[in-house]
Amino acid sequence: MKKIILTFLLSTVLLVSCTELEVTPTSFTTEDNYFKTQDDAVASVTAVYASLNIDPGEQSLFGRNLYFLTDMATDYAAAGVSATNPQVRALSSLTHDATSDRVQVAWRQIYAGINRANVSIDNIPKVSGSEVIKTRLINEAKFIRGLLYFQAVRLWGGVPIVLHEPTSIQLESLKSKRATVDEVYAQIIKDLTDAEALPPTYTSADAGRATSGAAKAILAKVYLTRKDWANAIAKSREVINGGYGYALFEDFQDIFTKTKKNGKEHIFSVQFEPNQAGNGSSGSTFQATSFTGFTATEPADIISDVALFYDIYEAGDKRRDVSYAKQLLNPTTGTLYTFPKPIFKKYLDLTNLATPSNVAINFPIIRYADILLSLAEAINEQGTPTPEAFELINQVRRRAYGKPITTPDPTVDLVGLNQTTFRAAIQEERKKEFVQEGQRWYDLVRWGTLVTEVKKVTAKNSVSEKNNLYPIPQSERNIDPIGLPQNPGY
Repeated sequence: MKKIILTFLLSTVLLVSCTELEVTPTSFTTEDNYFKTQDDAVASVTAVYASLNIDPGEQSLFGRNLYFLTDMATDYAAAGVSATNPQVRALSSLTHDATSDRVQVAWRQIYAGINRANVSIDNIPKVSGSEVIKTRLINEAKFIRGLLYFQAVRLWGGVPIVLHEPTSIQLESLKSKRATVDEVYAQIIKDLTDAEALPPTYTSADAGRATSGAAKAILAKVYLTRKDWANAIAKSREVINGGYGYALFEDFQDIFTKTKKNGKEHIFSVQFEPNQAGNGSSGSTFQATSFTGFTATEPADIISDVALFYDIYEAGDKRRDVSYAKQLLNPTTGTLYTFPKPIFKKYLDLTNLATPSNVAINFPIIRYADILLSLAEAINEQGTPTPEAFELINQVRRRAYGKPITTPDPTVDLVGLNQTTFRAAIQEERKKEFVQEGQRWYDLVRWGTLVTEVKKVTAKNSVSEKNNLYPIPQSERNIDPIGLPQNPGY
């Protein structure tokens, strides 16, 4: 998983729609002459994982591109002066439309990963090798497919469900009509349920692969999003009580320390190495876009409102200075530099600030704190916060303040809240806990508070109810306007 070699040259270039494919292919590497051995099967699933962190020539899906939709188009982040793409600036101000190149790239990258998963799922059964290994590989591909459809259905609503690789490059065969939201979620649940059969752990050589615990954790978030409180509670408890060894790091900083990758809190993370795949536009670009050096130059990704976000942390809450940096030590001069405005810090490689570039800090898709807060939220939504719900949120708060995690502490513990005030407390904790982790937009939409919260940022007052979904990319609708009707307001 650490050094991915992309030798997987199947028909994965054929996406749901191929708007730029104008040439006639002269040869193919097909499943008939590629899928022969177990090594071929492993390579194909390696390519499925690579769809999350590598896209040569473009910022990778979880390396930053999804950030524009899930974070910059919310209340807490904005485009700085170094963000020169007008489409990025439009997302920041919520004035984007169906021609947005960032929305189009996200659609393309998500469906590219889905198609790679489809190719693996369709063809691995025919290779020679261990049936146990083949089943595991298929379930890993189903996990990624379910994860990607989970992104897609929340971003766009009903989307095409594509479960098999294209068999033709003819335009009609590439068209896929929008399924309903319920149909997409049914497929997500099916894929993730199959993935629950994955191993609970791997050896260090395979660290970062999807596990049964990861499948249960994403399922818990699926049910939470669907407001299926009973199943959200059940799956969250299976993660917590399943013997996986998950726990909170004692120090919040450890979550984003490159020497502590895939640790006890990391249920599933996108794996990153420096200069991933040797391509400057691939891998993770968060450091380069959050930190432009020890200058007054505003980076591309900035906090939208210091008072609404940086200043809300109470004294002693360690999450503020892990999430943001108002000051950093210049390793060249040895002086403490103060930035004009706090910068995002979670993905900075503090051992390599002199030459910011693609870095090796993983992107957490889901971590144990998310499960604790999700379970607390689901319990509360069933009627009232229970002692269990209070303990779950208080464990997250104790860690934030550097207190023993499982020991009650009256200085930070929440007590005596009703359903409404507990709901507000959960929302506040998530805002402080998951800065720049691709959670904010999904949370605001799920709570029905996107418009209310985003309007608090003056520069984002163009927000409206239509922004609870993104537009179907116009380039996709040009191919099949009837099968891909546009979302309201676009």
